[in-house]
Amino acid sequence: MSRSLASSLPPALKKLIPQTTATQLSLQPRNLYETLSRLPKDGVGSRVYQTRWQSKKIGGSYYEVTRVSLKDEGKHGKAWGRLVWKGRPVNEEERIRGALKYRWDVGISRGIGMKASAPAELKSTSPSLKSASSPSNPSSPKVSKRPETRNTLPGTSDKKPVKQTT
Repeated sequence: MSRSLASSLPPALKKLIPQTTATQLSLQPRNLYETLSRLPKDGVGSRVYQTRWQSKKIGGSYYEVTRVSLKDEGKHGKAWGRLVWKGRPVNEEERIRGALKYRWDVGISRGIGMKASAPAELKSTSPSLKSASSPSNPSSPKVSKRPETRNTLPGTSDKKPVKQTT
């Protein structure tokens, strides 16, 4: 309610109206359509992520919503967006799957419990990371090669049969 209308109400009704209004109706994550219906323009242009991505330690992942078609008071519908997975754009606009099956929230997944790391672009060009993996570094892990195996049937051997002379 606006302040001018609230000021004209009787004191008994003023007590029932909260002093501040919430920006969202609920702070709990909901299905994708309920989450988008609470946002301006039905969430077009916003970033949303599945809450299970955080528990799986998948950080920096989200859908950037491009189109929305809501039905049934924002509980059902269709949504399209661009997937950004671990900071890298994966594809062009596609239909967002799992909208009713999973819980969704606004923002970018943080990957709870993850160690802070540099973005992928920095990792590939960083000289300190390249020197750490060089073979001259004794602290780098040793990689052993598996011996080559031949495709042979069980019970057979690689040796040539010996001719018996009688």
